[in-house]
Amino acid sequence: MKKINFTHGIAILLGLSFAFSQCDKNPPENLIYQPYAETSLDVNAGNWKTYLVIDSNKTVVPPPSAPGSAAYLAELDDLRSKMAGATNEEKELATWWGGNGVLRWHEIARELAANYNIPPNYIYDTTGTAVYPPLVFDPANPDAYPRVPFTNPPVASRMFALLAVAQYDALVACWQRKFQYNRLAPYKNATDIQPLISASDLPSYPSEDAVVAAASREILKFIFPREVANVIAKAEEHKNSRLWAGANVQSDLSAGDSLGRVIALNVINEWAKKDKMGVANNQAGFQAQRDSATARGITNQWHSLDIPSRPPMLPAFGNVKTWNFDAATKITLRPPVPPQPGSPAFETALEELRGITKNRSREQQRITTFWADGAGSYTPPGHWNRRASELINEKQFNEIRSARAMALVNTALEDAGITCWDVKYFYLLPRPTEIDPQVTTGTGIPNFPAYTSGHSTFSAAGAEVLSYLFPDHASDLQAMAKEASNSRIYGCIHYRFDCEVGLEVGKKVGAFAVTRGRNDGSE
Repeated sequence: MKKINFTHGIAILLGLSFAFSQCDKNPPENLIYQPYAETSLDVNAGNWKTYLVIDSNKTVVPPPSAPGSAAYLAELDDLRSKMAGATNEEKELATWWGGNGVLRWHEIARELAANYNIPPNYIYDTTGTAVYPPLVFDPANPDAYPRVPFTNPPVASRMFALLAVAQYDALVACWQRKFQYNRLAPYKNATDIQPLISASDLPSYPSEDAVVAAASREILKFIFPREVANVIAKAEEHKNSRLWAGANVQSDLSAGDSLGRVIALNVINEWAKKDKMGVANNQAGFQAQRDSATARGITNQWHSLDIPSRPPMLPAFGNVKTWNFDAATKITLRPPVPPQPGSPAFETALEELRGITKNRSREQQRITTFWADGAGSYTPPGHWNRRASELINEKQFNEIRSARAMALVNTALEDAGITCWDVKYFYLLPRPTEIDPQVTTGTGIPNFPAYTSGHSTFSAAGAEVLSYLFPDHASDLQAMAKEASNSRIYGCIHYRFDCEVGLEVGKKVGAFAVTRGRNDGSE
């Protein structure tokens, strides 16, 4: 199966490309992997712990038609017709989607993140001061802020977490109903139906693929309002691929779509609309953060180095609700005050950066560039999201274990971002270049305070969870996190203590997700 880039390959294939008109960079290429047989059924997965409370009355699906009934036989005839009429392109898509629907939707999410990771056009008030646009898209005025949402690292981490949780919770509900009704796949009931993908003994009703398609569709519609039509088209393509593949009959898909939608709306209404993300860009409260720091004796505070000076990025993101621990625990994760400008420890750290500025090696610049994850990329959380996808594919997890792994990793990544942003705006430490303009950077200077390093915190959290899920890769995952952390020192946008403390805090954040995983009933 050839690799397909969503913005190019699929457009050629079916004319269904995403309308990423707001990006001037090509997103990173997608992964290459083939469908594989999911040999583990995880028959008890319907009892695994979900992230949100699910009303079982809302996840009821009607009993399916029995094999041998007139209604089911008619569905089998319809399936034969769909398979016979499938074009070569549709058969190729059946194989492509059969490569793990959970991971395919995360590919789509990473590409969306990359294409929307472009700072919006700032507007200016009557004094000429730049004003950060709102985070909320206005359907009545769609061209006012064409790059909303600006999927910077915190926004991307939240999007990946919401998507992963919706997929996981929906599949737990799906597994409950699968083994309640225990209807086998059509090729188990009709020997003349030969599927295009690996056969499975997993009950087919409701369809796990339809569940994932619907849950993913609703989350991405919510996050990316300009992409609603495109996301709906991809969900329909995903569901139809199961007919082209001979893997499901229509009632499997209809029940799965209904179930996935209900769970995703539960995540949106009970979490996303209540997690305080709507006020994460509270610029009015930024002065209060400065005043608080001043009262604690922190007088040398960060200021934007953007020209013209722009409002700070998401100063209240640290108040967003975390997934794996509560607000009180988050405060206990807040590290001590960093070395202050003028202190011996600070001067030692700054002198190291002066040395790198004068003698940055090619290898240091390579690492800096590889981990830059700036505008037009899927950001550091996306980097770890992709690594998780690679490992899941390598180990050939089934659909629900794939969703569980992605949920553990991506909730930890958002928790890491929230914890890091809390620290950044609590201590307001200036960037190295603000203290010494002779320090030249190897990458762009982010528009928020230095301490602690976001890359380090995200990476340590991601590595901690992935090391739990894939212990045979623990050493290379930890090395990967360390390199990501060092990249910010080599780029001279962080002091060494920003990165070392960020790694320490991120590891602690990841440990909470690991604890959840060990107690979710899946082991």
